[in-house]
Amino acid sequence: QTKATIASFGGKLLKLTHNASTTNCEMGFNLFLPPQASTNPLRKVPLLIYLAGLTCTGDNGAEKGFFQHKASQEGIAVLYPDTSPRGLQIEGEDESYDFGSGAGFYLDATKAPWSKGYKMYSYISSELPPTVFENFKQVDSERVSVFGHSMGGHGALTLFLKNPGKYKSVSAYAPIANPTNCQWGQKAFSGYLNDKSEWAEYDATELVKKWSGGPLDILIDVGTSDNFYHQGQLLPENFQKAASEKSDGGVRIRWQEGYDHSYFTMASFADDHVGHAARYLLG
Repeated sequence: QTKATIASFGGKLLKLTHNASTTNCEMGFNLFLPPQASTNPLRKVPLLIYLAGLTCTGDNGAEKGFFQHKASQEGIAVLYPDTSPRGLQIEGEDESYDFGSGAGFYLDATKAPWSKGYKMYSYISSELPPTVFENFKQVDSERVSVFGHSMGGHGALTLFLKNPGKYKSVSAYAPIANPTNCQWGQKAFSGYLNDKSEWAEYDATELVKKWSGGPLDILIDVGTSDNFYHQGQLLPENFQKAASEKSDGGVRIRWQEGYDHSYFTMASFADDHVGHAARYLLG
């Protein structure tokens, strides 16, 4: 269901909802269709999925990330999902910013009561994109990339690493790159997952050690004034080190002087991240 249509960089930003079976609730999301999606109906446009961070909805990236600027130039659709189910009436769901609503961590919960709807890994990997492809025939299901910020950077890296060949590329801003070793990740994993043996399946630093999908080319931006980096929540060096030990590395971390953890940082380097995806989606 379309809630709003907004002109943006020559294309259209749609605010949409649908009933999702994986999350057992109505889910909202944003979809940007570049002008190329309507000018040539015989030529499909590729899709770039943006995964947002803690407390966000599908609106934040669409309204503050400025990803549509470069996506419009390149002819790329951008999908902005929500970060968790909403309104499942689970006790404690809305008590903290880093667990429950707005903090689905892009995993499939196995611990009750969260397991009844906190299935954001399945939602992002297997339900939402097919829904988009079915309803927007101009979007190409064969050309999909993923990127994200913070918790969403974690989501992007893990989806890419768990599904070799499914996504053409991946990049991240300030990702939670080694969640089993930081407070955010430990709180989420212990709350959502039944057993500690499941944690590694949602940790990019552990997943990259098993990667067998060919050469990596992963762009990561981290601001030198990012408080969460300095608090030890992100740990991108652990991910880079694990990747370098596995193969030739392929992980570029750009330390952006003076930048923080906010959408100002993302907007500042939006063209670089969309451009990174474009090389693989359009190449």
